[in-house]
Amino acid sequence: MKALTYHGPGDVRVEEKEDPRIEHPNDVILRVTRAAICGSDLHLYRGLVPDTRVGHTFGHEFTGVVEEVGPEVKTLRPGDRVVVPFNISCGTCFYCQRELFALCENTNPNSELACGVFGYSHTTGGYDGGQAEYVRVPFADVGPMKIPDDMEDEDVLFLSDIFPTGYMAAEMGEIKPGETVAIFGAGPVGVFTAVSAWLMGAGRVIVIDHVPYRLRFAEEFAGVETIDLRKVDHIVPYLKELTEGRGPDVCVDAVGLEADGSALHDFLGRVLMLQAGAATVIDWCINAVRKGGNVSLIGVYGPPWNLVPIGAAMNKNLTIRTGQCNTRRYMPHLLEHIRAGRVDPKRLTSHRLPLDQAPEAYRMFAAKQDECRKVVLVM
Repeated sequence: MKALTYHGPGDVRVEEKEDPRIEHPNDVILRVTRAAICGSDLHLYRGLVPDTRVGHTFGHEFTGVVEEVGPEVKTLRPGDRVVVPFNISCGTCFYCQRELFALCENTNPNSELACGVFGYSHTTGGYDGGQAEYVRVPFADVGPMKIPDDMEDEDVLFLSDIFPTGYMAAEMGEIKPGETVAIFGAGPVGVFTAVSAWLMGAGRVIVIDHVPYRLRFAEEFAGVETIDLRKVDHIVPYLKELTEGRGPDVCVDAVGLEADGSALHDFLGRVLMLQAGAATVIDWCINAVRKGGNVSLIGVYGPPWNLVPIGAAMNKNLTIRTGQCNTRRYMPHLLEHIRAGRVDPKRLTSHRLPLDQAPEAYRMFAAKQDECRKVVLVM
């Protein structure tokens, strides 16, 4: 089969690779129909995620058609169309029984760090991802959700990650009716966080970024106020000015370890490599949010320690929540929002390209060329 393979930072190629096979009675083999490139994939692409091995196939957002089923699979048959959550979860462990699917104990030898994840290095189990013609899906009775016959694959593709992730980010903020929510990052997760904040009753939603076309899209798609970081000297006091001097009720980090904007964090994280990327946005969230407010951290950070103002968080009585999304928990609920026409996720897609052009797609997405918001690889 053809598959995207990693050969080092900035070097991905589409090559012939051995077809996946059934390895466990609960596996299915999926013929991939759509696979998206996620902002999290760029961390892998740039060599920022530990133990990303040569030959690994990326891709944790995908849909497909079931081609082959293991002997113990009960809910799927060949020919079924499914969307697959990025987490790989067993469905029976302590955490899965509590719908904390991102904390599954049985799908990753490094379960103290993460559950199994498709296409996300050997720190998350080493499972090949879906930027390929075929992919093996373990625990197939747990994760995949059948796509309704009257819906297209791209209607539900983003239920695999970014829509549930944005929704969980808003949920962790414990938004109360009428509250002000500030979201750092106008990428796909930030935009879906904004949409979700409105669904939860927010009275005001502000999105902060420094890329003009992303800010324009956030305004059009999510109906939010926006702040261009390039036009603001200091974002923390500026947010306080907009919110009666107190700060937003909720601040969301939808950026993660590759944030721009802080010379200190850039030097520590990107030059000296003393921390897992730049903790710039964590700093801004903690200092900008009002006293007694909520901070939601959904951006990706590596396991090593990051320099953050924890003393300020303690003295301000903040509630800080963070975590990988428990994707499968949210998929049925968010499907209903899509079916009801409240959200049209596929509007987020800016580029559709064949798998053969995946290396070019990565370069374009990483460089933010051609107003690239989201790339979908069409098989």
